[in-house]
Amino acid sequence: MFGIPGKQAVTITDKAAAQIAKLMTKDGHQGLRIGVKKGGCAGMEYTMDYVTEVDPLDEVVEQDGARVMIAPMAQMFLFGTEIDYEVSLLEAGFKFRNPNVVDACGCGESIKFDEKLSAS
Repeated sequence: MFGIPGKQAVTITDKAAAQIAKLMTKDGHQGLRIGVKKGGCAGMEYTMDYVTEVDPLDEVVEQDGARVMIAPMAQMFLFGTEIDYEVSLLEAGFKFRNPNVVDACGCGESIKFDEKLSAS
């Protein structure tokens, strides 16, 4: 929908692709849908949900057995984002490196996008 021909909407690191593929296989899901919603102290939060059925309006990115769907209303906010999976001593989880984010709260769970994106 908001893509550039020949360029994926988001990129997925090898670690993230392996984790997504593992989750898909384990529970028989069609993939992982990512989006954004209002909330948190910075204004917006990422959402992630297992998908049992692909919505024809979703932007679909596939890599190494992993499938990520981007919800239609989130596509403009997520374009250019790299999805990674990081493991540390205290936590493990998906990390979003999003060039459209202009600010984030201290905990990193809430983000703020460039106001120009919201006006589009």
